[in-house]
Amino acid sequence: MLDTVALVTLIVVLLLVAYGAVAVWAIPYEIAKARNHPHQDAIGAATWVSLLTLGALWPFLWIWAFLYHPDRGWGLSPAAASGNSAETSQFDRPHSALEQVAE
Repeated sequence: MLDTVALVTLIVVLLLVAYGAVAVWAIPYEIAKARNHPHQDAIGAATWVSLLTLGALWPFLWIWAFLYHPDRGWGLSPAAASGNSAETSQFDRPHSALEQVAE
């Protein structure tokens, strides 16, 4: 009788651990879905590939899902997305070849 209870308990625990692993692995896809990410299907497929590769891609998927913001897109700051930034880098300003040599 105790052998049967132990076997059932072992099977239930293993099923719960497998379900928990899949639920944790799906977090990047759930983040992408909540943020209406344009690549949410790719992130969802990559989470399954990451599950099969024992999590090699999972941290990158987490970052990929978090980079997109619904209100400002891929921009990292609200000022950069609206174009009202007071500071412009040297790469934002158009230069001619003569101006680059003069600097």
